[in-house]
Amino acid sequence: MSENEQLPDITAFLASSVHDMKNSISMMINFIEDKLEEFKVKDPQTHQQMGPMLYEVRRINNNLIQLLTIYKVGNMLYPFDLTENAINDFSDEIWHQNKPLIDTHGIQLEMEFPEGLSWYFDQLLVSGVISHALNNAVHYTQDKIKLVIREADGFLEFRVEDNGEGYPDAMLQAEEKIKHGVNFATGSTGLGLYFSTMVAKMHKNRDKTGSIILENNQNSGGCFILRLP
Repeated sequence: MSENEQLPDITAFLASSVHDMKNSISMMINFIEDKLEEFKVKDPQTHQQMGPMLYEVRRINNNLIQLLTIYKVGNMLYPFDLTENAINDFSDEIWHQNKPLIDTHGIQLEMEFPEGLSWYFDQLLVSGVISHALNNAVHYTQDKIKLVIREADGFLEFRVEDNGEGYPDAMLQAEEKIKHGVNFATGSTGLGLYFSTMVAKMHKNRDKTGSIILENNQNSGGCFILRLP
């Protein structure tokens, strides 16, 4: 290679590859979820055994979607769609997206939100953040997850609560580092927190900006909170 030649920018190729992988993984998820419905009645033991497989495939898919979205946002390619969303409809969509995974683990999902509430946010981005939080909660909870959506202090608040052992100190500290733009350890947890923080900060209203909070409940379990102005 001559001195005047430059190495090509491979980020676009990587993004294209991630997109292709995401489509393939999505097909696998659809196949597994269809089979889960078949086994739910005729073979409950196999239905339960397929739960960890679905969790891992969905985790990989979430990571690919987050990477692709981060790339698009960073290159001004993401069509941010701030529209009014009825919380009733949004909650129904979240329920249907996550029900197959939750059922295979025998987990009780409780949803709490006021009737008639609506809010402006990017539905696809927020759905990705909440589904990722639920996916994590499935892995760490004992047997219950609660999704609370409410208006608090001029913000729309999404709370994903579990009854596991709670967040470790390292994860709580990582959340603070991400808020200040400090690099953190690689892995699905770091990527998910970075993605969630990015989505939260994209939502602004006058002098208010979205944020995420990680905290441990007083009794037991962790709580992931997304707040949107």
